[in-house]
Amino acid sequence: MYCRHNCHARSSFEASALIENRSPTIYGDGEQTRDFTYVANVVDGVLRACEAPDASGEVINVATGGRISLNQLFKTMRHLVGGTVEPTYRDVRPGDVKDSQADITKARRLLGYQPTVSFEDGLQQTIAWYRTAPPAGASA
Repeated sequence: MYCRHNCHARSSFEASALIENRSPTIYGDGEQTRDFTYVANVVDGVLRACEAPDASGEVINVATGGRISLNQLFKTMRHLVGGTVEPTYRDVRPGDVKDSQADITKARRLLGYQPTVSFEDGLQQTIAWYRTAPPAGASA
């Protein structure tokens, strides 16, 4: 999941690095994949689950059902911010999963869920937020 605010689940590099034209760190070769979804998709799924009569007690994946490599994430973000930097690759982190993709079949069936914010649209919203947000640690 990626989002505009102080989320605990983030991509493997910070959007702020690219916005500031700093080289982000990618652990491993960058070909590991994740099912990145924008936080609004998750909120939609959770709200649907609150109302769905057959959702109680079920484990339901809410995501996009797709896979994006970290290299693809980097290239898309770099394009959106107009950056010129290259990533810095570091050794893979111990225990890191190579590929991850959510099966959202149950979410579709039980919740009528369909992701509404695309990967690129979510990144655009995330980048727009980072560009206007106060620096981390700044007082409000």
